[in-house]
Amino acid sequence: MNFIQTRGCDDKKPASVTFSQAILSPIASFGGLYVPETLPELGNEFLNKHLNSSYKELASDLLNRFEIDIEQSVIDEALNLYDKFDDSNNPVPVVKVKEDLYVSELYHGPTRAFKDMALQPFGSILSSVAQKKNDNYLILAATSGDTGPAALETFKNKKNIQVVCLYPANGTSDVQRLQMVTEDASNLKVIGIKGNFDDAQSALKNLLASKSFEDALNEKNISLSAANSVNFGRIIFQIIYHIHNYLELVRQDVIKIGEKVYLNVPSGNFGNVLGGYYAMLMGLPVEKLIIASNENNILTRLIQTGVYDMRDQDLILTTSPAMDILKSSNVERVLYGLYGAERTRELMNDLDTKKIYILTSDELSKLQEIFVADYCTDDEGKEYIKTTFENGYLMDPHTATCFKAYESCATKNIPTIIYSTAEWTKFSPVIANALTGEEDTQDIVALESISKTANVEIPSMINELFSKKIVHDSVIEKENIEEEILKFL
Repeated sequence: MNFIQTRGCDDKKPASVTFSQAILSPIASFGGLYVPETLPELGNEFLNKHLNSSYKELASDLLNRFEIDIEQSVIDEALNLYDKFDDSNNPVPVVKVKEDLYVSELYHGPTRAFKDMALQPFGSILSSVAQKKNDNYLILAATSGDTGPAALETFKNKKNIQVVCLYPANGTSDVQRLQMVTEDASNLKVIGIKGNFDDAQSALKNLLASKSFEDALNEKNISLSAANSVNFGRIIFQIIYHIHNYLELVRQDVIKIGEKVYLNVPSGNFGNVLGGYYAMLMGLPVEKLIIASNENNILTRLIQTGVYDMRDQDLILTTSPAMDILKSSNVERVLYGLYGAERTRELMNDLDTKKIYILTSDELSKLQEIFVADYCTDDEGKEYIKTTFENGYLMDPHTATCFKAYESCATKNIPTIIYSTAEWTKFSPVIANALTGEEDTQDIVALESISKTANVEIPSMINELFSKKIVHDSVIEKENIEEEILKFL
């Protein structure tokens, strides 16, 4: 399978590339992204075939259907990392919360967030490709809290790989920050920036497109790639669990193969729901994709009105910080799928230059055939955390945003799968406040409070963070990022 470009080809890059080329150099012509030229068709036959398959067997077959240019032994080694999750037989449990509502728990990996589902195998494959080429790579990651820890975990001490992770200095939870700044490996650099996630992501994309930065790296014999979901190597692994979740509902006798479900995803950079979008295009029976936002509800407005408007829009710091994003990179891949490369380039140019684009009524209709959306305030989210806990289920504030969208967007006789993207341990002060009313508690105090209230253990990898040595203490102005990276290299 080849990969083509969302904004068309500028003749400086090949018109199409292989999977390994796309993951090594993820930014395409005109600043666009890579997408599959075609998608494999996965009908009922594929679903029936995997009704009794393990997660790894399902993943391996799906990757083979994409015909990616990666040796099977490398794929197998990457997928074996799922054995290190809480339950090697089922790395993604799907739990019934109430009638017609199920939660897919994507956080059972080493950093307790859904980014492990993609970054664990992706990191293994990318480093294997780099070693095979005998090239040295700098991997850039910008994080709103969960990509960073997962990227650092997967790439630490990998040969031929150095990683720089950018995070907003005051924009993550204490646990997320500690997961990054305590990672002790010589090939890792963590940089806090004075700004928000959009600043970090813009810096990453600017560096990926910068000729002067590329030249500086070339002098050091280093090539450049990225671990954010701009990299399709992340997205391909995020398609798998949507199919797994559907099969889990079949296994639980909730649905029969061919019956439709809602996929209800808390959305920031749009990579998670993009996996569901591709699964739907490939034949997974999906009624609609439900987009859940927080008070940074730019995606809700896009899907409801067809207008993506960042003018005079300040980022709001919420209790679901991984979704505190205004410029969602992966929406571009949906624009391409619906409207083609020429229109996508036009829309993205408008967003880059005018901070707004407006879909036509026909374009909006196409979007609304696939997506519905709503947003959830912090106070509403905390109320959902409280009432859902009282009914026997403990969840984090990102998952809570989905409950509002479930109530407003889903037809109740069609099962809904909500995507739980982080364990409660990642955002304990918010959850403690929701459950007991306690305010301004530090993470360690809140963790202990919830552990006692909910009678759950704090995982050892979280508990140990508070006694680990701080290795990375850089906090800089965003204008100094390039200088700081080159100093590290």
